[in-house]
Amino acid sequence: MKKLFTILGCLALTVATMSVKAQNYKTGLGLGLDFGDGTTLVGPSLRTHFNRNTALQAEVLFGGNTTVLQAFLQYNAPIKGARGLDWYIGGGPKVQIYDRKRFFSNENYTAFYLVPVVGLDYKFRGAPLALAFDWRPSIYVGDNPFLGSEAGRFGLALRFTF
Repeated sequence: MKKLFTILGCLALTVATMSVKAQNYKTGLGLGLDFGDGTTLVGPSLRTHFNRNTALQAEVLFGGNTTVLQAFLQYNAPIKGARGLDWYIGGGPKVQIYDRKRFFSNENYTAFYLVPVVGLDYKFRGAPLALAFDWRPSIYVGDNPFLGSEAGRFGLALRFTF
C-alpha cells in the first residue's frame, strides 16, 4: 500500500509541476500497463476519441500465464485551469485467458470481468505524447473458485498521439 501511495504521489507531483501546456488529440497508440493486486500486465494500448467527450480505449495485455483483452467506453471532460488534463469515467468488458498451469489441468481457462474505470489523461503540448493513469477494479462474473474480483487494479499508459 505504501508503494501505491508513493506512485500516486509522484504522478500527481509530476503533473502539477509540468510547465508544458496540453492540447486535445484524436488517437493515441502506445504501451499500457495494468498493475496492482495479482499479475502485472503489459501490452499495446489504443485510445481514440469519437468527439470531445467520448473515447474508446482498447488493450491487449500479457503477463505471467495470462493474456487480457479489454475495451472501455469513456466519458471525458477537461479539468478547468489545467490545460491538457482531462478526467474520464467509464467501463467495459475484460476477457482474461489463463494458461492451464494456473489451474493444474490440461485446458486453458477463460474468465469474464466487468471493469469500471476512472482516471486522468494528460496530453503534452508541443509533443505527440499523452500520459494516462486510472483505477480499474475488476469485477469477476463466473463461478470458478480460483478466481475473484480485484479492487486494487490500476492502469498507466504512455501513448504517441496523432
